[in-house]
Amino acid sequence: MTKRAGFVALIGEPNAGKSTLTNLMVGAKVSIVTHKVQTTRARIRGVALEGEAQLVFVDTPGLFKPRRRLDRAMVAAAWGGAADADVVVLMIEAHRGISEGVERILEGLQEVGQGRTVALAINKIDKVEAPVLLSLTKDLNERYDFAETFMISAERGHGVDALRTWLAGQLPEGPWLYPEDQIADLPMRMIAAEMTREKLTLRLHQELPYQLTVETENWEERKDGSAKVDQVIYVVRDGHKGIVLGKRGETIKAISQAARAELEEFMGRKIHLFLQIKVRPNWLEDSERYSEMGLDFKDGN
Repeated sequence: MTKRAGFVALIGEPNAGKSTLTNLMVGAKVSIVTHKVQTTRARIRGVALEGEAQLVFVDTPGLFKPRRRLDRAMVAAAWGGAADADVVVLMIEAHRGISEGVERILEGLQEVGQGRTVALAINKIDKVEAPVLLSLTKDLNERYDFAETFMISAERGHGVDALRTWLAGQLPEGPWLYPEDQIADLPMRMIAAEMTREKLTLRLHQELPYQLTVETENWEERKDGSAKVDQVIYVVRDGHKGIVLGKRGETIKAISQAARAELEEFMGRKIHLFLQIKVRPNWLEDSERYSEMGLDFKDGN
């Protein structure tokens, strides 16, 4: 059989299920999944194999109305990911229907989707009745000429195999882009930082939604096969340090344990994780932070 390889961009509103679908396709937790919107900042690519095809998933940030520099950079990255891809999949939540955000995405697709294969994946189909689903499918296909429509539940896995098989057939013929055993092109330092940031987001979602970032400062391989990982949690205000620490340091301890356990499971070996908290008031305006997240600082203007 002929080998195929190419990039698949998943686009949609925040929380549409793009990260969940990527993880399911890849078969490992590469993209960060939380109930908090706008958690995917970097264009994390998960690599999946389907027969002789290698699918490289570009898990773009959710498309939403940007208000700050970081928002604008994330939206630019999302559209950039779609423009660079061989196949684009628009994910929509069945129960939310055609929202104002979806209307904006459909408008954007008129330009970005030119000359590109664009499929529609209606997610969370278990949340609506069949007539509603059929009506939504008809409306969306009248607004944009989708190559194919899939009814899926990323959480439960329904319809995902059919989507992956179809995507594999759409990719251009050619050699694979990544070694067979590589599931993501992000360095482990960044994946580790994202895992810790996910735990922070889940724990502190009301107090500090987006005003913190995590960096892996040091990664030291040890002779016994384990690794020592030093990370810094950056917050924008002094008062935020106390929130992250929690009473008697309980919050940061719980976050550290959860992040370490996930990292150990992901890597299949022992990890010694050490967290520090530092105040960096202007990290949202720091171009280096954007580069580390796979975003372009200039896109935030």
